Amino acid sequence: MRLLCLVLPLLLSVASATADSKAITTTLTTKWANTPLLLEASEFLAEESQEKFWDFVEANQNIEGEHDDTDQAYYELIVKRAGALLSSVQVNMLKFALSLRAYSATVHSFQQIASNESPPPGCSAFFSVHGAKTCDAEALAALLETAPKRPKSYLFSGDHRYSGSNLDAPIVILYAEFGTPDFQRLHQVVVSKVHEGSATYVLRHYQANPKPEKVFLSGYGVELAIKSQEYKAKDDTQVQGADVNATVIGENDPVDEVQGFLFGKLKTMYPELKEQLKELRKHLIESTNKMAPLKVWQMQDLSYQTAARILAASSVDALYVMRDLSQNFPTEAMSITKTVVNPEIRREMSENQKLFKATLGLQPGDSALFLNGMHIDLDTQDIFSLFELLRSEARVMEGLRSLQIETHHIHNILKLNVHPSDTDYAVDIRNPAISWINNLETDRKYSSWPYNVQELLRPTFPGVIRQIRKNFHNLVIIMDPTQEYTAELLSVAEMFYANNIPLRIGLVFVVSDEDDVDGMQDAGVALVRAYNYIRDESDSQSAFEAVISMFNQIPLGGTLSVLNVVKVLEKSFPYVEVSSILGVDSSYDTNRKEASAYYKQTGMGPLPVVMYNGIPYQREQLDPDELETVTMQKILETTTFYQRAVYLGELATDHDVVDFIMNQPNVVPRINPRVLAASRSYLDLSGSNNHFVDDYARFSTLDTKEKSTAVANSMNYMTKKGMTSTNRHDDGFIRPVTFWVVGDFDKPSGRQLLYDAVRHMKTSNNVRLGMINNPSAPLSTQTTRVARAIWAAMQTQSANNAKNFITKLTKEETAAALESGTDIAEFAVGGMDVALFKEAYEDQKFDFLLSHAAYCRDVLKLKKGQTAVISNGRIIGPLEQDEVFNQDDFLLLESIIFKTSADLIKSKINTMGIEEDRASDLVMKVDALLSSLPKANARLELNFAEERYSAVKIRPKEGDTYFDVIAVVDPVTRDAQKLAPLLLVLKKLVNVNLRVFMNCQSKLSEMPLKSFYRHVLEPEVSFQADGSFSPGPMATFLDMPQSPLFTLNLNTPESWMVESVRTRYDLDNIYMQEVENIVAAEYELEHLLLEGHCFDVSSGQPPRGLQFTLGTASEPVLVDTIVMANLGYFQLKANPGAWSLKMRKGRSDEIYKIYSHDGTDSPADSDDIIVVLNNFKSRIIKVKVQKKTDKQNEELLSDGSEENDSGFWKSLTRGFTGGAVVEEQKQAKDDVLNIFSLASGHLYERFLRIMMLSVLKNTKTPVKFWFLKNYLSPTFKEFIPHMAKQYGFQYELVQYKWPRWLHQQTEKQRIIWGYKILFLDVLFPLAVDKILFVDADQIVRTDLKELRDFDLEGAPYGYTPFCESRREMDGYRFWKSGYWASHLAGRKYHISALYVVDLKKFRKIAAGDRIRGQYQGLSQDPNSLSNLDQDLPNNMIHQVPIKSLPQEWLWCETWCDDHSKKNAKTIDLCNNPMTKEPKLQAAVRIVAEWSDYDQEIKRFQTQVQEEGADNASAAAAAATAEAHENGAKTEL
Repeated sequence: MRLLCLVLPLLLSVASATADSKAITTTLTTKWANTPLLLEASEFLAEESQEKFWDFVEANQNIEGEHDDTDQAYYELIVKRAGALLSSVQVNMLKFALSLRAYSATVHSFQQIASNESPPPGCSAFFSVHGAKTCDAEALAALLETAPKRPKSYLFSGDHRYSGSNLDAPIVILYAEFGTPDFQRLHQVVVSKVHEGSATYVLRHYQANPKPEKVFLSGYGVELAIKSQEYKAKDDTQVQGADVNATVIGENDPVDEVQGFLFGKLKTMYPELKEQLKELRKHLIESTNKMAPLKVWQMQDLSYQTAARILAASSVDALYVMRDLSQNFPTEAMSITKTVVNPEIRREMSENQKLFKATLGLQPGDSALFLNGMHIDLDTQDIFSLFELLRSEARVMEGLRSLQIETHHIHNILKLNVHPSDTDYAVDIRNPAISWINNLETDRKYSSWPYNVQELLRPTFPGVIRQIRKNFHNLVIIMDPTQEYTAELLSVAEMFYANNIPLRIGLVFVVSDEDDVDGMQDAGVALVRAYNYIRDESDSQSAFEAVISMFNQIPLGGTLSVLNVVKVLEKSFPYVEVSSILGVDSSYDTNRKEASAYYKQTGMGPLPVVMYNGIPYQREQLDPDELETVTMQKILETTTFYQRAVYLGELATDHDVVDFIMNQPNVVPRINPRVLAASRSYLDLSGSNNHFVDDYARFSTLDTKEKSTAVANSMNYMTKKGMTSTNRHDDGFIRPVTFWVVGDFDKPSGRQLLYDAVRHMKTSNNVRLGMINNPSAPLSTQTTRVARAIWAAMQTQSANNAKNFITKLTKEETAAALESGTDIAEFAVGGMDVALFKEAYEDQKFDFLLSHAAYCRDVLKLKKGQTAVISNGRIIGPLEQDEVFNQDDFLLLESIIFKTSADLIKSKINTMGIEEDRASDLVMKVDALLSSLPKANARLELNFAEERYSAVKIRPKEGDTYFDVIAVVDPVTRDAQKLAPLLLVLKKLVNVNLRVFMNCQSKLSEMPLKSFYRHVLEPEVSFQADGSFSPGPMATFLDMPQSPLFTLNLNTPESWMVESVRTRYDLDNIYMQEVENIVAAEYELEHLLLEGHCFDVSSGQPPRGLQFTLGTASEPVLVDTIVMANLGYFQLKANPGAWSLKMRKGRSDEIYKIYSHDGTDSPADSDDIIVVLNNFKSRIIKVKVQKKTDKQNEELLSDGSEENDSGFWKSLTRGFTGGAVVEEQKQAKDDVLNIFSLASGHLYERFLRIMMLSVLKNTKTPVKFWFLKNYLSPTFKEFIPHMAKQYGFQYELVQYKWPRWLHQQTEKQRIIWGYKILFLDVLFPLAVDKILFVDADQIVRTDLKELRDFDLEGAPYGYTPFCESRREMDGYRFWKSGYWASHLAGRKYHISALYVVDLKKFRKIAAGDRIRGQYQGLSQDPNSLSNLDQDLPNNMIHQVPIKSLPQEWLWCETWCDDHSKKNAKTIDLCNNPMTKEPKLQAAVRIVAEWSDYDQEIKRFQTQVQEEGADNASAAAAAATAEAHENGAKTEL
């Protein structure tokens, strides 16, 4: 203390007394009104389970009078109520979700759906019953009575359905804000209707009068980049008006390190010196903020020195130090250069880096983050998807913990990859039902081919198919010959056969299998009999050729007839009686019945089915061209498998190759699509309780998870060798696969399923079998004989006796005998204790049956009597009435579960030393838990050499489950700027075992970080001293250096489109010396992006030029978009809510129809595509389209077609501009000058306004300006409607989000350059034929109509070449030598300041797609495309030709001589690399009329501001008068 008191006055005497610190703040809000935290918390709970959602709703029906009215009390009550339903980790997750406002979008999506319902007037909450609406509780009964006459309301997957609702009853949707009295009143009414069974109740959030405040968002980054001041690009216009949001910013950083002083700690230790410490801190900051340039030798070790500073701090503070150093690096760099690096840090880091490179592919300087072994990609995963992952992991870890698994075992179990691999299952093709048309091993046709399998190892050219006389490749086609598709499939088979492809081809004709069918009447049967006859008379090849001849007679689109068969037979065998071959008494019926039986037995889906080596093809691969390609590909792929087998000695020449293939582990007797389906649902078996099914009164009160636990607790099992249960076991053997068979065992369907399950169980040591009865009739002694007998036997008899007795019970004759009154004891098996059995059987207590029935209804969602199979928690069912699920299906199911998960889990649980009966249960429960997780990338086992010197380590709290977090980072990279704040939040949120390994680069030659950065992220909601919410999460830059010029950029999740909405400063050019106190930048989330990929199913190609629209029922077209050829990509701007996606009226929907869609919220076969945006995460859909039958030869982008889009696009200006554009008489399309331009920063916007004025002064043609909205300032957007009205032009603000798959630029200037060239084909509607791009800093001196009408001679665009007349600039003409000279080969290098684009031609030749493709390749190299917008079209000059415009179209003083200026049609203010003259100075000097234009615009701006001020004063006066008037009335 004494030392500090001595040091402080000394330092403070040096401190200069300057004004208070200046700051830059940034906030981001939603466009929609604030959503109540209560409703957001309910959506968090809904993701846990619908039961928790409704428990929370019930507990908070009317919350208004239950807290003391402060925001903090309201928040704490919500957390407390939710906490009663959640674990402590989940409560922390809820707090984080509320801080992120992650569920605001979900709540608002319901609000949008409600607004489309048009709420009844005067209702703050209302019912909608099949479209009829009321808020009168008394009227509900009447609406329910008439409901069946109206169509049912559409329900979304995110809807909240009240548990216990009768699904067949009318749907009542209550739109209300729960927690309010109105909700409570209506809720109680509708709940009573649900209990009567007369309604299905759905709740949707709805606020009648939302609060006007916006939602403040977090989860984004703000970068303050230092701009180059080589060319002065700052506006000299003075900033006017007071700024908004000038919040006083406190310094709450717990560390707050400045030059080695930890001010956060000093303030805590010496609160009485707070003011002096503040002064000292300010002085130290100002002395470091000078940002003295570093010498190259000082930069070399910056990465290691920064790491050393971080590692020198305590583990508690290290992450704060890393955050502060990386986020303020430009000002910290000088002090970091003085840090000495311990050689041990370098040595250990070097050892670790070898491992990083070998195991993770990380180079020095790279970053990576791993959560429980899963790689988190920092570039693509936003905070919302990371939050979802955290929740999912927490759920699983808590589930494993509740199953009494120790913490150290949990991470081992988590690392198991239990998701089904993409193994292709195959069926056995060694079946006589297959008619093979050739055999490579025996046919003479192939006798010249080598026979030895060693030939596979002989080297050949890539892609060559080896011709070896072995049946390595077998193609089986199962088809109905009377269908239209057969001809195409057979022609592919013929092509393979005729071209000597080494492929054995087999045919299975599935035709009628009736005994007395007449081939003279049935074409399919006729073909089979003819085939058999010809094969018997000659050979299989002749029979196949005859079949081909039959199909060659059929016209396109026709089907096989008996006449086709007869003609071929008569021609080939003229002396044979055809009816004797084809008729009823034919003896050529070989394989006819067997073929149908084989098809049914394989379990394949609808015909046709094509199999390669027994593996079925996907349906989309059956297109003839696709089939050919895929088959050749499979032959090449499988050859490598055979080569390996031959090399390892597994396959020799004397082996039967087909036997070898069919003995592979992926071959099963039957392929059941239901078992192999990708979408799977699982029971939650992770609970633990002591409840059982024999106490129905208790069981009925349990929630879903507890019911599943009670059923598992009560289950007795049959196994192959004996029976294990919770109270006794006959053999110490873990059974890793558990089947629960669900059905009504007093009905044949249930008994058959159980019989097949028992038969399978008797063949496998891995299986145990339990039973759940799902009665179809009301319970009585008559309707439950078999079910009760099974239960009684399982409870009272030894393992084998029970098993044998139950097997008897599953037989139909037993059931029939019981039905007719035979005593159950008659069926007792030897050794049974009949008396004990009878006592249990005759017990009148039906509790277990009632519990089973309730479980089937409430948890398994089965109707009465429906059957299902549950395997290790996976629900397969409900099975259809006549659906086959037999012994082979149980085998398939067992093999999948055993291979993918059960065996792995069993081996882990074996090491834990758990008793056997509990171990089998544990395998089942762990499998259900792990398999229910969404499929993610494999978890990595991460290895490091050491972690003593070069890693920051934070150990977890003992005893609790923890997240294992490993980060690898170079502390002087952009990744470090994002990662440090993320890790700090993670540490506060959950228990972590955190290790941050430094991964530094040596020998740096330039400053590694040239920007300041803030990541806006808080672990929970914060409050002010008075209990009100703090003013929203914000990015705060304090104590910024005064001299540099900054530009502000937002780094948001991929699907967010944000815009600057309020600030008086130029965010592109922030100069702190000119700032009074605070630069407050306010941004708004304007749109959430809906992205998609679209393909034409017939061609497999994207339908270029296809247009989609997005809207609602009342406004079908709100936004639209054009499909790119690159990946068939499209994007649509939306906001939370339910949206309808359609093809645009016009050529799009005339030529195409929607074929299928994926990732949407409507069924895949539905024509109406509904997409619900209800969160902040990215949403990507896939749409397949198909040309209509009569439009097969038409093209969307043909020359002869026009689509008049102007009406729609004109209507869009409302949304784009925020102010109505003056309605003008509709001009002929060709008579409008469409001019595109873009600008960023106040100076360039000033130039832009002058450019517009120069265009308008020189033309009589109507003008429409198109501006890129992404980077325009709020002042420009506010002013442009006034200017449009004054000068009589149209305008539109267009925007496009840079697609995530296209290489991202990080510098704002390069992003803007990219927008000039990369998206020309999708930025404008198809109706715009030609667009002129004019740079903002240009002055136009002629009528641009002349340029629009200029003949481009077939080129898609025209540019002006660079002038070459100013000789003194020759040294700067880079295109005259090196790469450009050789690439251009005598052509001109063109300037991108002015160009004209023929959009029709541009789209027709896919120029945009070609340019993006070239950009993608070149932009990976940071040294290429230094002038992106200019280099790219010049680089593509050979693929996308440029028409050179006459030189007078663009004059620029830098490159053109003074003599040519008099002919200039436009003058561009190019930068001059020799003089570096500032733009404003050059403009006044070079262009005589520039100052006049500038003054004219300024006068008009002043006029607009004065009018605005007058209007504001008038509005204020009116409001005051009204207030006085109301006050007077109150007094009266």
